Amino acid sequence: MQDSSGPSHGGASALPQRPHAHAAEDPLAPPPAGAPPPRTSRRRRRAPRALRLGATLLVLVVVLVLGWGAGLALWSDSRIEHVDALSGAENTPGTTYLIAGSDQRDGEAVAADGTEGARTDTIMLLHKAPGGNSYLVSLPRDLLVDIPGHGGYKLNAAYAFGGASLLVETVEQFTGLSVDHYVEVGFDGVAQVVDAVDHVNLCIDQDVDDERSGLTMTEGCHDVGGDQALAFVRARYFDPTADIGRQQRQQEFIGSLMDRVTSPGVLLNPLSQIRLAGAGSGALTTSEGTGIIDVGRMGLTARSAMNSGGTLSIPVENPEFQTRHSGVAIQTDDAEIAAFFAAIGDGSAELAADG
Repeated sequence: MQDSSGPSHGGASALPQRPHAHAAEDPLAPPPAGAPPPRTSRRRRRAPRALRLGATLLVLVVVLVLGWGAGLALWSDSRIEHVDALSGAENTPGTTYLIAGSDQRDGEAVAADGTEGARTDTIMLLHKAPGGNSYLVSLPRDLLVDIPGHGGYKLNAAYAFGGASLLVETVEQFTGLSVDHYVEVGFDGVAQVVDAVDHVNLCIDQDVDDERSGLTMTEGCHDVGGDQALAFVRARYFDPTADIGRQQRQQEFIGSLMDRVTSPGVLLNPLSQIRLAGAGSGALTTSEGTGIIDVGRMGLTARSAMNSGGTLSIPVENPEFQTRHSGVAIQTDDAEIAAFFAAIGDGSAELAADG
């Protein structure tokens, strides 16, 4: 029987032909019944290996940094001493910090008024107004104020009479601003904090060799360690402006310390962070509920104030007012002080031109 598929050649049977896929397949034809669906040529694009590895490492670093920061914060918080300092006065707008530098001098009189023991040689009010402006104001220790329950005395006597709580109440009464956070730094802690970050850069406009404070500096700017930084914020007897000059140097010190603490050499160095957290938290006393995170926010607010011209001085009526029982004090005008702190409170106080 003849093969109907085509003529035979020489009686030999035809070899089976391999189908030509491109010729035989119709891309528009439906697949045979029961056949699996055709495989598509689309492939899922995968990120390059280096990119995937980099993303994984980035996530790991973020987790480690957050964990490190949280752990360091918890450890630092455990070292801070807390006191019942806030008065519970009605809140005023914004956030207000009262910063005090305490100096424990057992058995030594604070002033001619006879108060003894711990005293505050450095008192500053830091305020972040609702509109965003930040202000740092030094309150001279020799400022004549009315201390609740005691009458007219120098401001630093409030701490000697009643500790942090009476100091807070006195400052609130004087400024009209309620204090949200009280932060006290032991003077000995100043040296430890500076040494933890190696040094701070401080400038002075004259040669100084002051035996009472221990400050020894030549005119100009210098990187100094903890002992000289402590002497720098304490010294006042070499300066004819006395307490006014000292408060300016204290503000300079705070600005220099903030710059150093937030420098890459400290922020990116775990050992420096441990030393700083240990020295700083060990030297701190804060109001109840004020932790290391609040102290960090305070530092950022202080830096903002100093960088924007928000470092201000109170208006003074008489810098050498002779009191009956407290020696020479700084006298102010009630109306001027009320207007000054009202402007700070609402953020309308004029910033310094050199900020």
